Amino acid sequence: MIKVSVTYPSGEGTTFDHDYYSATHVPLCLSAWSPVKSEVEKGIDGPNVAGVHFYFESMEAFHGALGAAGTAEVMADVANYTNIAPVMQVSEVVS
Repeated sequence: MIKVSVTYPSGEGTTFDHDYYSATHVPLCLSAWSPVKSEVEKGIDGPNVAGVHFYFESMEAFHGALGAAGTAEVMADVANYTNIAPVMQVSEVVS
């Protein structure tokens, strides 16, 4: 199982619209990429204001998702909810 985490570091002058993110952006991602499952986080304490985790059966499935037709729309939508550059971590779930 592959876990793709996208986080948004907090910082001075950063903005993040959690409502838009949860109601519009993440569903757009799910529609474009069809992960096995996803989790959305709203930061309370720590270095990130938000994050999302997408799970894929394999690296091939993840790479296929990134090549999907809707990926360009997903990337263009980021400016609609934040001015933070997202940070992506790709991990293999081992247990």
